[in-house]
Amino acid sequence: MEKKTKTVKEKKVRAPKKAVIEEVSTEFSNEEEAKKNAFKDIPETAEFKGEYIQTVGRRKTSVAQVRMYKDGKGVIMINGKKGSQFFVGEGMSIVTQPLKATGHVRDLNFSIIVKGGGITGQIEACRHGLARALLVLDPLLKEALKANKFLTRDPRKKERKKPGFKGARKRPQWSKR
Repeated sequence: MEKKTKTVKEKKVRAPKKAVIEEVSTEFSNEEEAKKNAFKDIPETAEFKGEYIQTVGRRKTSVAQVRMYKDGKGVIMINGKKGSQFFVGEGMSIVTQPLKATGHVRDLNFSIIVKGGGITGQIEACRHGLARALLVLDPLLKEALKANKFLTRDPRKKERKKPGFKGARKRPQWSKR
């Protein structure tokens, strides 16, 4: 008799867990689909109106298309969101470094569409694109931007795995005898 009561208790306990697991798995599958379709929802037109200067910034496998609008208030929109919402934490301070170095923090609006790579690559691609846009706006800023290495395209990428190795350079364990 004790065995029957245990199985009944187990069934009662297990049923809600399965329901919770199913709910959680459907939530994550929706998030994965949303991430896959994230770039499809981004409008091709900019959020701001007027004349703009368009440049491209790159880092690793990330590409950022930057549109700089004159007579702005210092708003930076990245993939349709405010910059502080898209890059949480230190990200926006890295993106705005060229603006701080040149003193154009509150003068211009930026609309950025960034694709590919990870968070760090996207942040640095945005910074590279912003620096290039500032250079087109005012060629006299070249010295300040170049001194801080904002105009230099960082060529470093992930090194490919070689045949016979475990990674790009790691070799399998070797024993003398």
